[in-house]
Amino acid sequence: MADQSIRLKKRAEFLKVASKGRKAPVSGMVLQALRRGDDDAARHGFTVTKKVGNSVVRNRVRRRLREVVRQVGREMPLTGVDLVVIGRSATIDRKFASLLADYRKALNRAGVVGDA
Repeated sequence: MADQSIRLKKRAEFLKVASKGRKAPVSGMVLQALRRGDDDAARHGFTVTKKVGNSVVRNRVRRRLREVVRQVGREMPLTGVDLVVIGRSATIDRKFASLLADYRKALNRAGVVGDA
């Protein structure tokens, strides 16, 4: 399970992170983070609105974001936090290395990690 993160799936979980968490917008995505106060593995949720494109485009954006979270999670495992990653239309054409940098910057801005 080291490679597989725990997912947020229920609407109520997404809404709780959105209302009580910290928001960190960056070029390729928006990150919402909420500390849970435990030492369990981080939970991730992904969302992409219809403004970004049709279902094929939205699913591609979601897949790219999941891979970004997976790769950064290998470098620095996160605990005790719920994260919602929101895809933007810029996510589609953004270079993958830039998306990785965006996610690290967003984690830093949201106060999830100290020096990403």
